[in-house]
Formats: sequence, C-alpha cells, structure tokens
Amino acid sequence: MKADLHCHTTISDGSLGISDVIRQADRNDVRCLAITDHDSLASLSRSAVLGKRYNVNVIPAVEFSAFDSERKKKVHILCYMPAKPDRLEGLCLRTSTGRMELGKRMAVKVLDKYPITLESILRYSAGSKAIYKCHIMHALMDYGYTTELYGDVYDSIFDVNDGICADEVASEANFYPDVHFVTTLIRASGGISVMAHPKVYDSTALLEELASKHEIDGVEVWHRRPPRGSPACSTLLSGEPAPAQSHPPDAELPLCRCVPAPRRCLQCRWGPGRPERCRT
Repeated sequence: MKADLHCHTTISDGSLGISDVIRQADRNDVRCLAITDHDSLASLSRSAVLGKRYNVNVIPAVEFSAFDSERKKKVHILCYMPAKPDRLEGLCLRTSTGRMELGKRMAVKVLDKYPITLESILRYSAGSKAIYKCHIMHALMDYGYTTELYGDVYDSIFDVNDGICADEVASEANFYPDVHFVTTLIRASGGISVMAHPKVYDSTALLEELASKHEIDGVEVWHRRPPRGSPACSTLLSGEPAPAQSHPPDAELPLCRCVPAPRRCLQCRWGPGRPERCRT
C-alpha cells in the first residue's frame, strides 16, 4: 500500500488545498495520507470527511516548529494521531501568530524592493494563518520577477547572511517553543512523536538525545530535502546505521519512512520497565 506521511496544504506552505491533496492521493493510489501542516490542526475535520469520500485513510497529524536550545538549531517534530488534539491548539496559535508577524515584516521589506502589492501576497496566504516565504515568492512569480520558487531571487531575499530579510530569517526561531516542551505536549495529547528530516537542520545529535530519553517514537528517514549526495539519515533509532544511500535528485523515493524508536509500544507508548501497562 502506498502512503505519504508528510505533506502540506495551503493551510501552511503547501501549493494545493485539502481537497486537491486528497484527490491527488486518490489518483496516485495513495491510500494512507497524513496532512502535516505547519503548526496547524485546521485540516483535521475536513480531511477526515474527504478521506472517506475518496477512500483515503487520512491520519490526523501536525508538524511542529521547535528549537533546540542547547545546540541553537531549529527542528521539526511531527505529531501523529493525537487523542486530545485540543491540548495542542494553544501551541499552534502562538507559533502561527509569531509567524504572521514575522511574515508581515518580510513582506514590507520585499514591497520596498519590488513594485508588487500586498494584496498579491495575501492572495496566496488567504487560507493560512501566517505569511510564508512561498507566498511572497508566488507573488513575485506572478509579476514575472522569477520563474522558480527557489533560486537566485529566493536567496537574494531570504539568505540568512545576505538576503534583504536576513534579520527576519535569523530571528525566525525566536517564537519557536523548546523541542522538549513540544515532545512533552505531544505525549500529553496522546500523540506519536516523530522527528522530521533530521538532515535538513543537522539534528543528528538531538535525534540521538531524544531517542535515548524516549521522547520520540520515530524518525523520518527518507525525505526529498536532504543535501544531495548525503544519506537521508545517518542513524536510525534502533541504533543500527542506516544504509549509506545517495540518490540522484530525480530519483523516485518514498516521501517519508518513519522508523519506530526501540522498546516503546507505538499503540500505548509506555516505555521500558512498564510492561504491565502495555495494552498490546
């Protein structure tokens, strides 16, 4: 069975709405789908209804933006199947509010350099609770300043060292919650914690720490964004080295492969030393 455990919609920084994403899954015979919008649970109700209509098993999920305070790095944590999603709403709102304010500041700087309108940016962010970089880039594409989402124009705006929005990009993680707080909150909600794309933010050391403390239940091993020529993930939570596979940029890869952490039941999530509490 085909599955995609990590995708986004226009609720965050995706290119398609909920219905289009689910229809696309159906057309490609993807029968298990997790919509993991950034810091938002807004897709849960509608995606469940549409999933039944198109015979796609939609897993409730969200991708949290977090910060590793010890290593001063951003990290993303996926949450699957929260039994009490209302416990996550406050965190989603705080992060989305911070992202919206940051997006407004970036938009103002872009408008100073490029003669585009704010409305052209808001047209793309209308379904979201924040302004993302991709919304700004789509507006610039409409005006003919670039033909690609990522490239020279993107770098000239969002490069953390030289971009016109460098200060905003550098401060992006200021409103992100601590990663340990996020994993604790996910546990309190009854959800399953999975670290997303460890190579994107060079989170291998944090991955090993969270795994040893049993703060996460899995890791996303295959993802399209790791640096070209590098293994998707150097260490699995099982403690065994991952196969050192390098993939060409056009290779057909699963979008996500989640590997469970050792000695923890993914059904009830009781850790080692608590076999009497395991319901499976």
